[in-house]
Amino acid sequence: MAMTKPHWQAEKEEIIKQGDNYLIKPRGLNIVWGNDERYWRIPASGTEDPAELVQVSWLEVTGSVELKAGKGYELTFDVGLAEDAFGLKDIQVFLMAKVGKKGKYKWTRVKLDQDQNNKRVTIPDKQKLSIDVPADTMDSTDDLHFGLYEVWSGKWKGGLKIYNAKVTATA
Repeated sequence: MAMTKPHWQAEKEEIIKQGDNYLIKPRGLNIVWGNDERYWRIPASGTEDPAELVQVSWLEVTGSVELKAGKGYELTFDVGLAEDAFGLKDIQVFLMAKVGKKGKYKWTRVKLDQDQNNKRVTIPDKQKLSIDVPADTMDSTDDLHFGLYEVWSGKWKGGLKIYNAKVTATA
């Protein structure tokens, strides 16, 4: 199978805006190594199926949406683990987000519970990742750049299912 790019590029039509909220389906995310079936299984367009991690040592799933100035938001991911998940037991994944290309990242660590195989969960579940868009930005809107990462352990990991990411207005 010939491929031009190894990484999955987000499809804008898979980002659903609902008022001031966003639902980002797996095909609406940028997934490093996502175009290579040895590493990821990307769902068909228009389905509710998750993106499934086969195996990677560099987990990087990112996205961006346009937000309104002067509002607060929360970032979450709906994920699950396959029965044969591996490499995620003793490590933490990071959720990170920043407003604008030059913004400062906010982040939180999440430990995925491998005892909850096949159960869909929302992360972070305890310490929410809240993002405030300053009212004094140059424009009336700004982009939120966000991601789910595990690039520091060097461990191979697999079996992670990503159902969606959500950006929800809080104020």
